[in-house]
Amino acid sequence: MSTADGSLTDAQPLVPSVLDAARSALASAPTRTRTPSTPGRIRMRHYRLLVIAVDIAMVGLALGVATIVRFGVADAALPLLGHQADYGIVAAVIGVLWLTALAAYRSRDIRFVAGTAEYRRVITATVTTFGIVAIAMYLLKVDLARGLVVIALPMGLALLLIGRRGLRGWLESRRRHGDFTMSALVVGPAADVRRVISALGPSTGSAYSIAGVALDKPRKTGETITVGRTTVPVLGSTRGDVAALARAYRVDTVVIAGQPRGGSEVIRDLGWALERTDADLMIASRLVNVAGPRIQFRPADGLPLMHVELPIYAGGKHLAKRLFDIVMSGGMLLALSPLFLALAVLVRLDSPGSAFFSQQRVGRNGVPFRMWKFRSMVATAERDLAALQAQSDGNGVLFKMKSDPRVTRVGKVLRRYSLDELPQLWNVLMGDMSLVGPRPPLGSEVQNYEDHVLRRLYVKPGLTGMWQISGRSDLSWEESVRLDLYYVENWSLPGDLLILWKTFRVVVSPTGAY
Repeated sequence: MSTADGSLTDAQPLVPSVLDAARSALASAPTRTRTPSTPGRIRMRHYRLLVIAVDIAMVGLALGVATIVRFGVADAALPLLGHQADYGIVAAVIGVLWLTALAAYRSRDIRFVAGTAEYRRVITATVTTFGIVAIAMYLLKVDLARGLVVIALPMGLALLLIGRRGLRGWLESRRRHGDFTMSALVVGPAADVRRVISALGPSTGSAYSIAGVALDKPRKTGETITVGRTTVPVLGSTRGDVAALARAYRVDTVVIAGQPRGGSEVIRDLGWALERTDADLMIASRLVNVAGPRIQFRPADGLPLMHVELPIYAGGKHLAKRLFDIVMSGGMLLALSPLFLALAVLVRLDSPGSAFFSQQRVGRNGVPFRMWKFRSMVATAERDLAALQAQSDGNGVLFKMKSDPRVTRVGKVLRRYSLDELPQLWNVLMGDMSLVGPRPPLGSEVQNYEDHVLRRLYVKPGLTGMWQISGRSDLSWEESVRLDLYYVENWSLPGDLLILWKTFRVVVSPTGAY
């Protein structure tokens, strides 16, 4: 401390009242309470342990098979740093490194058990592991990496992804029955709250179950909000103590829907209040049709800017998609050629007419092409359509009948299991279609498209797509458009692989196919 003349003196002690105030402030600092875990958190911890067990089994199986195939079962040793190391020990070290990488990349974080984030982290962890192994073997001058990597890398990655996909499917089925979900309190204006409830409803297989809502405008005690088949109670208002509601109802997450009355200060204060609870805080963005990978946060002087990457409809990603389509469609045409022959014979024997049916559809950028299918109706089906229009069970835009008299006996089986769509693999190989994309529309449909619906034509139509795995003919026109536009703007190769996998499951257990 300096005096008036600028000389320094010993620092003076703080006034006792200042120290008392500081101690009081520190004592009252919020800390996360360790309240008894909710059922949702406990079940998700059990699920995470199950994921770890499956990872260990898959990694062990891959490395075990790779070691036996590469080095045999004989007792042999590997020269390593002047010492003899058993191959099994080396494989075990690689396994520990692999499992550690899976943990380090948070591939088992329950927040990523949705979309493709989990799979991307598994792939990244696996590639990183074998990159480290290859570098280590090179530096140690040990000729091990190539033989082991060629077998263990693709086999282990495939096993891990299959294991995760199997667990994910089981988890989603359980969540549709209300199990393995985290309870949520939705906060905000009524319109935004309804939007969040619709997105997180039990039929969606969401990770969250809505315990209740707190609205900007107070309502009477005991009132409810109903969205579709979901009814949730109104527990309070945003003018009250939302954190107290979170504690009282033991919710796992508080979801802020839209912009609550009071603006950003309300969100800030709520975040501070929730520090004294065990609940998480989430903000539901008003952005629609934007997938997570397209969103990045770029803070600028304390302002959390959200950067939304605009979709690109050409370039390297689309070239990779085209190469994938060529390889997969060509291979499937060769592998399924005996099935094609058998189905063609059955169609011809069942009813007069050609085995195949072709129809003009609209492709990318509005370019028409001829789409091929196995004929599933009588030869006069298109002439008979006019007399059946009034009996349509479709969504108001597309003609569909659950008991269409034009469908043949063989055609019913073909349609139920989507076998009539297989000739479209030829369209994929020729470049008119893709394996995954929006549903290929008729010219008459496109003529009635609103401007925003024309965005469906920015990419090639698909043999399968989000419409195929989401209910097909049972979907409303608006829902079909929403799914297609979401795909157009957010597609990725990992996402395509996921859709192809789900398509296989839908074909085995079909819904909405008629």
